[in-house]
Amino acid sequence: MKKILLIGFRGSGKTTIAKALAEALNLPFIDADEEIEKREGKSIGEIVKALGWAYFRNLEREFVRSLQGKEDLVCALGGGAILHQKEIEDLKRESLILWINASLEEIKKRLKGDVKTSSQRPPLTDLSWEEELTKLYYEREPYYEKFSHLKVETEAKALEDLLKDIINLLKKEVQNGKHYS
Repeated sequence: MKKILLIGFRGSGKTTIAKALAEALNLPFIDADEEIEKREGKSIGEIVKALGWAYFRNLEREFVRSLQGKEDLVCALGGGAILHQKEIEDLKRESLILWINASLEEIKKRLKGDVKTSSQRPPLTDLSWEEELTKLYYEREPYYEKFSHLKVETEAKALEDLLKDIINLLKKEVQNGKHYS
């Protein structure tokens, strides 16, 4: 595998799983949101507050484009990265894309206990927190499915078990002649 990208809704476990997978495969790990924050010198919340969602989405698109042609890495993309359909479609041809999935109820539970929820994940709409999550979850689900090669369910599984499952999936894909490069 030259490049493995993880997509999925916020709070699904992309970053945690990507870090562990990168370590297991001895590959560099990149978190898209962290890279954007480093480049801008601000948190996502600060970027959005100062310059708006359109500006952030443009930064995200540029980051996604920057992955094209790169090899030997594991990257956790932001939950909205799939909105950049042309760029993700291009990456799908040269990467293995894993959809990290959890139920809406599990996502809500995880995000309620996450300190990043308010500081780094500002609202996208004027809806209540739960209404927004529900709306976005169901709007984005078809895109996660469309752009992924494999789906990984994260609910009720320990990280070690998820990692074993993913590595087994990767081995099967390679054995079946799929190299995603």
